Amino acid sequence: MEDYNLDRAAFKINTFKEADNSCIFDKDVPYIERLNQGYYLSLMAYGYTLDNQPKLDRTVFAMHKAGN
Repeated sequence: MEDYNLDRAAFKINTFKEADNSCIFDKDVPYIERLNQGYYLSLMAYGYTLDNQPKLDRTVFAMHKAGN
């Protein structure tokens, strides 16, 4: 298994008040804005950008009526 190193330059020591103010998923942020921020972070995690979003492969998914 590969060892991971912590990049100490990526983080900053904050007071509790500063950390609370920097929370992007705070309860004061509207729900739709939190969804947009989460979607953006997901895109970045998988190497996509807002200009180059993944496309849905419609040949894999099918939809039909339930019943009968």
